[in-house]
Amino acid sequence: MFRQEFFNLLTKMSSIPLKDLKLISSKKPKMEIVSEIDLLTLKDFDHVKLAQTISTKYCLRYMDLGNAKVSKEILSMLKKSDIVKYRVLPIQKTSSSILLAIYDPTVTVYAEELSVQLKMKVDYMMTNLGAWARLFSETQVSIDELLDTISLVTVESRKEEEVIHVKAEDIGEEIINLVNKVLAEAYLKKVSDIHVEPYEKLFRIRYRLDGNLVTQVTPSRNMMLPIISRLKIMAQMDIAEKRKPQDGRIKLKIGEDTIDYRVSSLPTLFGEKIVLRLLDQKNLQLDMTKLGFEPLQLKNFKDGIHKPYGMCLVTGPTGSGKTTTLYSAIGELNTEDTNVSTAEDPVEFNLEGINQVNVKKDIGYTFAAALKSFLRQDPDVIMVGEIRDLETGEIAVEAALTGHLVLSTLHTNDAPSTITRMLNMGIEPFLITGAMNVVVAQRLCRKICTKCKQREDIKKEFLIACGISPASAEKMQVFKGLGCEACNGTGYKGRVAIYEVLPVTMTIKELILANASAEDIKRQAIKEGMKTLRMSALTKAAMGLTSLEEAISNSSTDS
Repeated sequence: MFRQEFFNLLTKMSSIPLKDLKLISSKKPKMEIVSEIDLLTLKDFDHVKLAQTISTKYCLRYMDLGNAKVSKEILSMLKKSDIVKYRVLPIQKTSSSILLAIYDPTVTVYAEELSVQLKMKVDYMMTNLGAWARLFSETQVSIDELLDTISLVTVESRKEEEVIHVKAEDIGEEIINLVNKVLAEAYLKKVSDIHVEPYEKLFRIRYRLDGNLVTQVTPSRNMMLPIISRLKIMAQMDIAEKRKPQDGRIKLKIGEDTIDYRVSSLPTLFGEKIVLRLLDQKNLQLDMTKLGFEPLQLKNFKDGIHKPYGMCLVTGPTGSGKTTTLYSAIGELNTEDTNVSTAEDPVEFNLEGINQVNVKKDIGYTFAAALKSFLRQDPDVIMVGEIRDLETGEIAVEAALTGHLVLSTLHTNDAPSTITRMLNMGIEPFLITGAMNVVVAQRLCRKICTKCKQREDIKKEFLIACGISPASAEKMQVFKGLGCEACNGTGYKGRVAIYEVLPVTMTIKELILANASAEDIKRQAIKEGMKTLRMSALTKAAMGLTSLEEAISNSSTDS
């Protein structure tokens, strides 16, 4: 929400219609500063002219910080919560004073309060809202701030979730703080998994960041049992059982966000290894256009999922983003007139309007059993987490042939191999050709860090050897990341998917009926316009999204 003084100032000094101001002001954003940044979306709002006019009226020095570089060390002098509270950004520091950038001159009344907090004199400098918003987006919540907000959400079946603040237990305050810090840091760094690993002479905690494992902390071995016990207590696992693997779940409220940690314990030679998978609803990308599909690939995939019945399969190794692709498809199909049911092991994200079911193998409720029960629930769209055996495969194919759209995953190297995998399971060729709409294979490539991106000189001959045509190799530019603070020295930040989309056309169906090999199917699909994983990866490299090395290593199944 706007500060009232700033709202009054805008109504006097800007040409924005009052109704537009009130519309933005009425929003209830998670961080109240957001509604003011929303002003930038208004067509008639000249934030630069407004700032220059205000700076003259209030006798404040004005500077456009649009391209200014401010170190994280300076920006972190104030907590993000204080930045939101006072509407100020620290941008420069001397031995005796600190310069604060503002867009709202009425916040200068807090000078004395800020001076006491920062223990030095404060000076103000006016900038425009666009520049201020850019720098604000680069500020980060500190670990200390997050630790103050962490609370544990106890999950009890068929009961309301009750928030309980994390308390010191018999395990000890030091261990609790360390575990909280590890979980909070993983959330801040957008880690996908946390590995807590005991060895004979070493105890370490590693994060999986952008697909790679990196050591985060190595506590002393005498902290191993308390840390593992603390995690098992939080996950509501049996702390006394150390001989058998266990599964659990931790639900934490960190700041304003609720994060799920899926927990798995495994007895190893020197103690229990714990792996936590982070499931953050905010990171779920349901917009298909932003996943990494190329235009023709996206068209073919959408054509497959928008058919009234049939089967659409997504394939790839563990951690390749299959679930995200399936959820994006489900998100597109989730309309008021459609009954969508999913069987998952376990349900990773809660989607409004979808009937989601956890399979429970220990009581015999398998994917196959879930599928059978779905067929008695008048479904339009069914998603099965994975086709692992002949029984599940046959029921899924039968559902696809009887007027239902079935989405599922398999573990194969590429799209053509999925067909032969189904045949090897024992499913008849004529059933596959009748049921199959489209097959998608995918991998994840690390994206080059935009802060340290630099052109890389690669010989044309090497590009051609990688599979790039001589004409394209002549003009192709390749980039890499040098490594910087923003990417922890790796040169990469974030990931993008590469796809191989195989529409099951009439010619492909004829090959399946003729028991053709995966290679024969692949050759025909390429003739019909299919891009292999290698081709898609090289396209991403040519676009400057990923490095050549990353593209090759993540598409090594192609010849």
